[in-house]
Amino acid sequence: MKAIILAAGRGERMRPLTDHTPKPLLPVRGKPLIEWHVEALARAGVCEIVVNTAWLEDRIVAALGDGARFGVAIRYSMEGRDYGGALETAGAIATALPWLIDHADDPFWVVSGDIFAPAFGFDAAAAQRFAASDAQAHLWLVPNPPFHARGDFGLAADGHGLADGPGSDGLTWTYANLALVRASLVAGVAPGTRAALGPLLFEGMRRRRVTAEVYHGAWENVGTPAQLEALNRRL
Repeated sequence: MKAIILAAGRGERMRPLTDHTPKPLLPVRGKPLIEWHVEALARAGVCEIVVNTAWLEDRIVAALGDGARFGVAIRYSMEGRDYGGALETAGAIATALPWLIDHADDPFWVVSGDIFAPAFGFDAAAAQRFAASDAQAHLWLVPNPPFHARGDFGLAADGHGLADGPGSDGLTWTYANLALVRASLVAGVAPGTRAALGPLLFEGMRRRRVTAEVYHGAWENVGTPAQLEALNRRL
């Protein structure tokens, strides 16, 4: 298994902190957000990680290096240098695919570098179940936070994501920015182009090629300085 950590965004809502520091390097409990993911992936046996960068990308490269101190190998898809800016999630994945897969059907982990989910384990058994399925993506969902009360997707009783309304439980859930993915999900995205992931997930759900489950552990989408301060106070 390999993984991509998404770390290219500007973090507009986190300004002024992100004027000089990439959002994934902001500290929670004294450790940059992105390091929580690198360490968790390493514990789960993931040995190769791609980090996509754009905003202040040299700072991220300097902070993580080649990954040796974490016991992994890190490569950088430097979208700012190579394409003039961030490519969004689907564009980032499509561009990094040569480093994420050895065979066309290989699954890989996708996680956003600016979320905080300290107990998420990147479970190898979950990856094996996904690899044995015909799904293009498997998503982890969380209860809707106050800033996203409408949620993103419903969840069917059989574990398929629903693009058009609440699930069998009458609820919608928020995508946790944690997923297992196959290259076929972004097959229509040319490397080096900007493309969002959301429309591809909705399309995949309508074709019953996207599954999901609810994650009940601690989770934060750290979006503003106030959220970051409150999170560090709680911890």
